[in-house]
Amino acid sequence: MLTVLILFPLALALIAMVLPWYQGRSWLLPIAGAIHLGLVAILLMQPGSMAPTGSWLGLDALSRLVLLVTSPLYFGCAIYAVDYLGLRRDRGNRVIVPCLLVFLSTMTLAIVSRHLGVLWVGVETTTIASAPLIYYNRNRLSIEATWKYLLIGSVGIALAMLGLLFVAYAALGTGIPVSLQLDKLLTDGPLLARPWLHAGFVFLLVGFGTKMGLAPLHAWKPDAYGEAPGMVGALLAGGLTSVAFLAVLRAVQIMGAAGDLAMARHALLGLGLLSLLLAAVFMVRQPDIKRMLAYSSVEHMGILAIGIGIGGLATFGALLHLVNNALTKGCLFLSAGNIHRAFASKHLSEVRGAISALPVSGGLFLAGFLAVTGSPPFGPFLSEFTILRGIFGSGHYLVGAVFLALLAIIFIGFGATVLAVTQGEPVEPELHFKDRVLLVAPPLVFLLTVLVLGLYLPPPLRELLEQATALLEVKS
Repeated sequence: MLTVLILFPLALALIAMVLPWYQGRSWLLPIAGAIHLGLVAILLMQPGSMAPTGSWLGLDALSRLVLLVTSPLYFGCAIYAVDYLGLRRDRGNRVIVPCLLVFLSTMTLAIVSRHLGVLWVGVETTTIASAPLIYYNRNRLSIEATWKYLLIGSVGIALAMLGLLFVAYAALGTGIPVSLQLDKLLTDGPLLARPWLHAGFVFLLVGFGTKMGLAPLHAWKPDAYGEAPGMVGALLAGGLTSVAFLAVLRAVQIMGAAGDLAMARHALLGLGLLSLLLAAVFMVRQPDIKRMLAYSSVEHMGILAIGIGIGGLATFGALLHLVNNALTKGCLFLSAGNIHRAFASKHLSEVRGAISALPVSGGLFLAGFLAVTGSPPFGPFLSEFTILRGIFGSGHYLVGAVFLALLAIIFIGFGATVLAVTQGEPVEPELHFKDRVLLVAPPLVFLLTVLVLGLYLPPPLRELLEQATALLEVKS
């Protein structure tokens, strides 16, 4: 079933390339999303880890959690894409539809891989598949954003390849077979040569951290998110970053098996705090709403890194935050895309009165801001509060104080821009777009889900989070 989950989007991508019917190509996206979501639901209901020892593909609690995040997000964006592409017939969909389907396949490959080499291939191919998506608008700024994304992403993935080589080299001279299979590495962790393993972890963290957008490796994010269509931004901010975070967690697992979890946590904590700091600096008086969301993504990648860096209860909070962040980003990027389309601009000087002009999209954007900044009763409040409990409970009082201070600065900077966008009267009396059902239903469902997760954590999700946390807390 895992093989089918990976391959069927590729088959639909081939169909999309030859299908002459424009609207039919667009509808292949929600069809693929529905099939993927159904297969994921079946897999998640299966008992056990579904990760046979020594296999190259399999599911454990971490990969189950990331599948649970990415599959609904993709399905919602696919539904949104039908109407979006209907409005953008001038740009065509013969390229974007196959690329979105390949993107789904490669994300899935990276998630279910139990071999670091296969994981690397999956993450690298997401870069190739998503580059044409960023270039969709085909203007000077979009091609600049695409090249920056490709160049920085390629450097990051090359560094991750060096990390894999160092991890493999750590087994040489120890008398154990060299392998990049995850179960083998976890079993042989205590026997691996520490200097090479440490070097490997650093390169893996930098390489996959580039794909996450951790500072100072985030330079591609503002341009890519700013120029890509809203649904592509949602998939990058909620999907691709979650996959890259999973890749980092695999490296953390190996360090934990080797007994060097402290080093991994210190590195993640440092990058996490730096990400929060840079996000706070650049989100103050940010005039571009989509670039502002990009820096918000940097912020939340930093929050994830801090949670794993602290460990214990904060790890549970970080994994819960992974779910909340992906769905909230889906709401924000899709509603921001609607606002951008209506005003034909994403700059603060030209976008005013979004709630008056687009009651649903503007309201979702405002509510999404409250959710993503950790306001109760939304899910991110619960996950961030859990991380804070872990920080103060472990005695990291200075980290907790800095964490709260930077979150407050981000809230103020983010809020000033969002209120200016949503309140008041539109600058232009005649707008280019009005709310449509397929363009507001997915972000609305994402927001309602985040609201429910802030009020009630379903027992199956709690159990999955606890199992995933246990995988990261194991020490040799």
